[in-house]
Amino acid sequence: MPEKPEVLNHEIVTDTAIFRIESQLLRFSNGVERTYERLVGKGNHAGAVMVVALDDDHNVMLIREYSAGTECYELSLPKGLIEHGENLFDAANRELKEEIGYGAEHIQFLTEMTVSPGYMSYRLQVVIATGLYPEKLEGDEPEPIIVVPTPLDEAINLTASEDITEARAIAALYMARDRLKQSEMSDEIESIF
Repeated sequence: MPEKPEVLNHEIVTDTAIFRIESQLLRFSNGVERTYERLVGKGNHAGAVMVVALDDDHNVMLIREYSAGTECYELSLPKGLIEHGENLFDAANRELKEEIGYGAEHIQFLTEMTVSPGYMSYRLQVVIATGLYPEKLEGDEPEPIIVVPTPLDEAINLTASEDITEARAIAALYMARDRLKQSEMSDEIESIF
């Protein structure tokens, strides 16, 4: 593995309420120097979580909410920041209660994702939630989120259309489907023996 570049200079270019843009002058092991800018999240949180929440009938709880980046309502998965002092599983359960009005008895880690790691420090933890039960917490959304229970296979099909365009949600849905298939195969093998 190559040696990490040396940071020669580091400065904050812009600082907003939720993001900081940092400029770094780097020297690579071959002597080449290059300036990179990166977007760094800030605030009182410890990362973020996205939840693939499945009811007993294998419906995934999709949500439709306004996204300022694309200036339209997007169909995606429940997600939010992990607050300081909260573990991943408590944050996932809180986000579920705030966004879809359900808690989960079982939450399983699926994967960690980065988003544009060439210029963003952002990391997202993805979990699968099952054993859903009704419980609502007040969230910070400006309007009610529309919950769209959708069979998992149908949600996967929606990723080939304009209904679900968020890359993180698409990847999470495919990975969750594969994990569930592996789990079902394991259960079948165990039942044979």
